[in-house]
Amino acid sequence: MPAPIIKVDAISKSFGAFKVLDGLSMQVMPGEKLALIGPSGSGKTTILRILMTLEKIDGGHIQVDGEQLYHMERNGQLLPADERHLARMRQKIGMVFQLFNLFPHKCVMDNVTLAPMLTKGVARVAAEKRAMELLDMVGLADKAKAMPAQLSGGQKQRVAIARALALSPKIMLFDEVTSALDPELVEEVLNVMRKLAAETDMTMLLVTHEMGFAHDFADRVLFFDRGRIVEEGKPDEIFRHPKQERTQSFLKKIIAAGHRV
Repeated sequence: MPAPIIKVDAISKSFGAFKVLDGLSMQVMPGEKLALIGPSGSGKTTILRILMTLEKIDGGHIQVDGEQLYHMERNGQLLPADERHLARMRQKIGMVFQLFNLFPHKCVMDNVTLAPMLTKGVARVAAEKRAMELLDMVGLADKAKAMPAQLSGGQKQRVAIARALALSPKIMLFDEVTSALDPELVEEVLNVMRKLAAETDMTMLLVTHEMGFAHDFADRVLFFDRGRIVEEGKPDEIFRHPKQERTQSFLKKIIAAGHRV
């Protein structure tokens, strides 16, 4: 068996008096497609932000690709990671956010090429060649010179996916990437993610309320509630035959709201 590419061991995280993650442990295998579901405030997005080092942990340990994320080994001791270590670890992970986060004053091409040129020292010609390949993959090769203001929400999100892929990460994190989109634009973004899942061996973690997509996309589903994993299993097990009462009640509400599972 290969080693897990992500290993989370008893991590905790609080915002003030609110404990958002409570001794959370989980593992993700290389190439696995994982869907994280659960009510708002259950800790799903926080775990993605922690993996991206946008939030620090209060306790516990995380390994990514065989290395400690928030700690460094020095003379047999684990010490808190410095910024240089965190910056290097970040290059293993790409993240696509709910609200695109494109640079509004830069064209699509510049949005996609900026990070590889700045963080990896990739030459402009090589960065632009790779950017065009990625924009073609997400169906936006003709928008390379467009400004973000000229794009629809779905197009902006597809550019954001291309930008995250430009650093060739081993792990991709998707945080509610369709929740800010008009309903008719959701499918174009989901189609890009389907293509990524089918055509690459990249490890992918998805936080979503699109239960039908989570069912079709994921190798495994984790149901979060109150900072803990209440239930996990294959999509059919979780969506068709959930064992835990809390999972059952959550999915009933989702179905009652008109969502496909």
